[in-house]
This record gives sequence, C-alpha cells and structure tokens, in this order.
Amino acid sequence: MARTTSRSNDWGFPRWRGYGSSRDTVEVRLCDRHGCAEPGKCPAPKSPNSPERWYFCERHAAEYNAGWNYFEGLTAEEAAAREADETRTADGYAEARHYGWAGPGDGSRSRDEMRALEVLDLPPDSDFDAVKAAWRRLAKANHPDVRPDDAEAAARFQAIQAAYDVLRVAEDNRQWKPD
Repeated sequence: MARTTSRSNDWGFPRWRGYGSSRDTVEVRLCDRHGCAEPGKCPAPKSPNSPERWYFCERHAAEYNAGWNYFEGLTAEEAAAREADETRTADGYAEARHYGWAGPGDGSRSRDEMRALEVLDLPPDSDFDAVKAAWRRLAKANHPDVRPDDAEAAARFQAIQAAYDVLRVAEDNRQWKPD
C-alpha cells in the first residue's frame, strides 16, 4: 500500500511560510530578446496602441525604452495638449523638485529648463556660469534703455529674463541639500 505524503510548508500556528510560497514549480517567462536567458518581467508594447507586448529583462527593457518616442507622429500642439492632459491627471505622482540634485547634461533638466536654454542660445549641458554670462550679454543687447522704440527687443528682453529666472530657480533647487 502506497503511503501519501502529507508534508506541509506550515509548521503549525502561526503560519511560518511566506505568502504565495509553495513547492509547486513556477513557470518563468524568459526575456524576448534573442539570446537572453534572464527572466522577462518588464512588458513593452510591440507597437503603439497595440495590446500585444514584448517581455524583456530590465536591461533590455531600458535599451528598448531609450529609443521610444511617446510623441512620435504628433504635431507640437498635439504633443503639448497630450502632455498637459497627462500631467493634469498625474500630479500626485510628480517627482518633487528638490529631488533633482543631479548636475546638468544627465537628463535631469526639465522641459522648461531646456526651453530656457534655447532662448539663451546655450547647449543643454551648460553650467550656471555660462547661463549667467549669456543672460548678461543678451540682456545688455536687448535692454529697453539701449533700444527704446524697439518692441521686438522688449519682447526678447522679457523672454531672456523669464528664461534666466527659470534656470536660476532650478539651480537654487539643485544646491539645496537636506541636513
């Protein structure tokens, strides 16, 4: 007569094993990247607006996402409308500004900072000393006292001032460190 095993993972009361743990085999999905033997835990869409998904390991998911353009095929107005719509509904998940302590050029600049750098005609990895120098140069050239009857120069001067203010506040936030 064959004896059935009645082994249990519970060692009495209270329950000592972790939730979801069992002795059954677990099916592991491998990364969909050819030649990769890591578990594929990160779903990625095969094409925009498609329910089909690739499943990559973290390394290959990061590689896939680096080339993904969420706003591809949209006009600038449509992209701005989509971004405004999504940020309006996801404000609770926005990262706090004082956590952006990383230096320039590493992807830590916001979209507003990038626009401000464009107004000042600076590359994205410019440091704050270059920002100050460009602001002074452009402000002197477009100041209303230097060009009193030029409405275009006055508008340009206001844009330069606004760009400098955005970059100055961002730099102050990067300099702040908790005790």
